[in-house]
Amino acid sequence: MNTLGYFEIQSSDPKRDVNFYQTVFGWKFEKQEFAPIEYYQIKTETLSGGLLKRPMKTPPMEFGTNAFTCSFQVADFDATAKKIMDMGGQVAMPKFGVKNQRWQGYFIDLDNNVFGIFELNENAN
Repeated sequence: MNTLGYFEIQSSDPKRDVNFYQTVFGWKFEKQEFAPIEYYQIKTETLSGGLLKRPMKTPPMEFGTNAFTCSFQVADFDATAKKIMDMGGQVAMPKFGVKNQRWQGYFIDLDNNVFGIFELNENAN
């Protein structure tokens, strides 16, 4: 019962960031008209969420993450990391192993949001 049911990504440039996440993860986006701000519904194979126009200034990079950071399971860590970098993303924390569980890493999207990806792998160390 206590599982992630919905997530939201704030963006100062929603159209740019819709393209980023569509390319990296293959997510589907549908613009919504119900909110008083620019808002896109996100549909993945397992989760739903939203991408919205950031209501305030983007926090400076040196302030770190002031949010709940989500990590997304991917089939191939290295291939997904390459897509992120090709789309202009940055590495926040390089790939590391969580012993006998997974490969994990953190990235920064085009609006300085931090997110993680992980690949399940019993041989990770």
